[in-house]
Amino acid sequence: MTNLSWKASWTLARRDLKGGLRGLRLLVICMVLGVGTLAAIGSLTSSLTGELAERGQVLLGGDIELSVPQRMATAQERQAFAGLGTLSETVRMRAMAQRPQVDAPRAAAPAVDGGLAGPAAVLSELKAVDAAYPLYGRLTLEDGRIAPPLSSGGLLIDRALADRLNVAPGGSLRFGSAIFTIAGIIGSEPDRVGEGFTLGPVALTNIAGLERTGLMQPGSLFTAKYRIRMLPSANARSIAGSLAETHRTNGWTVKDRFGAAPSAGRFFERMGQFLSLIGLTALVIAGIGVSNGVASYLAARRNGIATLKILGAQSGDIRRIYLLQIGMIAGAAILLGLLAGALIPPALVAALGDALPVQPGLNIQPVALMTAAAYGLLVALIFTLPPLARAKTQPAAALFRATVDPRWGLDRATIVVVAAAIAAVIALALGTAREPLFSAIVLGAVAAVLLLLLALGYGVRYLAGRVPRPRRPLLRLAVANLHRPGAQTSALVVALGLALTLFVTLAAIQTSLSNEIARTVPLRAPSQFVLDIPASKAALFRQLVGQVAPTATIQTVPALRGTIVAYAGQRVAELDIVPEGAWFLRGDRGITYAATLPDGSELTAGAWWPANYAGPPLVSLDQEAAGILGIGVGDTLVVSVLGREIEARIASLRQINWETMGFNYILVFSPNTLVNAPHTLAATINTEPEREAAISRAVLGALPSVSIIAVGEVLTQVTALLEQMSAAILAAASITILAGIAVLVGAIAASRQSRSYDSVIMKVLGATRWQILAAQAIEYALLATVLALVALALGGAAAWYVITGVFDFNWSPDWLVVGATLAGGALITLGIGLIGSIPLMSARPAEALRAL
Repeated sequence: MTNLSWKASWTLARRDLKGGLRGLRLLVICMVLGVGTLAAIGSLTSSLTGELAERGQVLLGGDIELSVPQRMATAQERQAFAGLGTLSETVRMRAMAQRPQVDAPRAAAPAVDGGLAGPAAVLSELKAVDAAYPLYGRLTLEDGRIAPPLSSGGLLIDRALADRLNVAPGGSLRFGSAIFTIAGIIGSEPDRVGEGFTLGPVALTNIAGLERTGLMQPGSLFTAKYRIRMLPSANARSIAGSLAETHRTNGWTVKDRFGAAPSAGRFFERMGQFLSLIGLTALVIAGIGVSNGVASYLAARRNGIATLKILGAQSGDIRRIYLLQIGMIAGAAILLGLLAGALIPPALVAALGDALPVQPGLNIQPVALMTAAAYGLLVALIFTLPPLARAKTQPAAALFRATVDPRWGLDRATIVVVAAAIAAVIALALGTAREPLFSAIVLGAVAAVLLLLLALGYGVRYLAGRVPRPRRPLLRLAVANLHRPGAQTSALVVALGLALTLFVTLAAIQTSLSNEIARTVPLRAPSQFVLDIPASKAALFRQLVGQVAPTATIQTVPALRGTIVAYAGQRVAELDIVPEGAWFLRGDRGITYAATLPDGSELTAGAWWPANYAGPPLVSLDQEAAGILGIGVGDTLVVSVLGREIEARIASLRQINWETMGFNYILVFSPNTLVNAPHTLAATINTEPEREAAISRAVLGALPSVSIIAVGEVLTQVTALLEQMSAAILAAASITILAGIAVLVGAIAASRQSRSYDSVIMKVLGATRWQILAAQAIEYALLATVLALVALALGGAAAWYVITGVFDFNWSPDWLVVGATLAGGALITLGIGLIGSIPLMSARPAEALRAL
């Protein structure tokens, strides 16, 4: 018989599919899960980062932005900026928004503007703008109207600020020594995302209004920003680079519209990469399910394949027929996954609403979809070719005996194709990754886990065949099931091991995040942070707090802002790539000076400067930051403070206990370096919760320029953020767990025929249905017991890496919960295995034996 043509092969393949899709249904489920997850994650990440890039001018507020802390631009600088295009000036600072009634000492906060009584003061971001603002986009009110021009006595406020202070348009708010009339509620602030993280809701006034507040004192912490709208023909990136070079020595930070929101962009890229690797892991795990499903499908077609071979069909004919069948089903599953991946992101964006900084519409992301499709095709190829190759290469007689005498082995061509597909998956993963090393570690870990479980499966089968035979019949039968001909022990070990490992990983991540919130931070945090205390009013501040809270503990430190512009003789502006983890090199940071080692820090290298030190500038650096930069004691740092560059020698390194939430500064200078620079003080207050409101009223009544941060509110925001992160991990991991369960179902399906044969033989010999089911339950229980410790080790290691390596949190899982989850997962997987075995109990011996 000559080889069949593709057309004839397709005809046979199509007719054979009419017999049912058992086995291939699992292929569809696994492929849709894996490809859909990858496509959805890739599409959402691409949509968000693409929206950030496309709206760069609006998010930044201009084509170029120059910002400087704690000072305004000089007339010469402003003139130079204006020569590049249309110039807009804004100033941002933290300030307390107060209802005017707070002026009455210790008065209760009555209702104002017809609202209910609420807090008398709220920390907010006061932003002053000029008449040219905004250069791009529109500043609108809540009702959609364009915001009117701001006057020195007018104020636009965020809805959150209005709700917290129970005020409305027409009412009044006080900032510093000035009282403003609320002109409207902000609907859309075009450059909100580009402004970065804020501790409170926003209030807008004009530059003259900010000057009325009296908050702009020497040493006050504020940031001045100058946005430039350039001609369309101008090269913003080139000009921004030139400005960065020109102003590298006077504290300016320069951005262009292509990096309008770098923090948001980096976050989305990193989270997208992490979730994509989870999706790829799910797809690889689902691929094992695909392999089991295809093996189950081909096992059901085994007699038909043998018959075709007896009738003269060649191996190439068998390959074409079933490759067409499986390829058609896999292609349809991939298309369904891509459709789901394209439709899910808009639904997520709509559901998350304002939780996202930008709102991309229904955008098809071709690159993300093609990448997911490529992964799907490659994984389908890797996991379908081996069972297909075994079916095509085995002779007809071997196929008829396969139930009781299975044979394994792959031809050379299949091995080469599968190896090439694996190499293509690795190349695609590393080539599309932002951090190839991280991707390589994850892929290597997944491969190592799979190989370990596969080796463990062979080991269990080997030992089961050599242990003494148990006396109890059911136990003896369960042990025999692990090593009998046709046993799917290795597949079951991989399936159960993956499922249990995923349960442990998820539980350890969730409990570690919960403990990070519940145990570490709240127990050590101060009650309040107080910022912008005039240095000359330090004694008055302590007196005011002491009058209303005599038992309060107060700690004050000098507070300045500075930018690291060079280290170890290398200019930061000249770096091609900022070192990984060097967030402190991006923009200005808080700095301070101290005569003694600050609380919450431990000296790890060098020595602290002596009392009354009067020599050249010295600085103490966080040891983690020093490691990232590759510097140490004796090296130099150059820091720009108030436009002046200070070169200091590193005198010591410190380990900072960040979890104390105290004043933890990366840079602490010797006092003689900064004591004469204009600056304010910052303070922490530890007191009883019921005293916090009284402290706020007393301090703000006498020192209206200070800002008070209620740590409880900050912890609430942090808790909400971590809970959202935990929910995202849970959602992504749930897909992986579903894929793991699909693998288990596939492993059970792949062994269905051989188990059916065993069951009917035992029935003929007198065994009851419950005895057969009990033997299988013991078999699965033995495997789960063996795998429990392995899953605990593997899942714990994976969770540890996610918590400490990816998110940089403390590792503190609740092992009791993890153990309970492992036990529950074992019961779930055991239940799935038994449910899959129930249909075998109803098989009639005569019918089953004739079907074999």
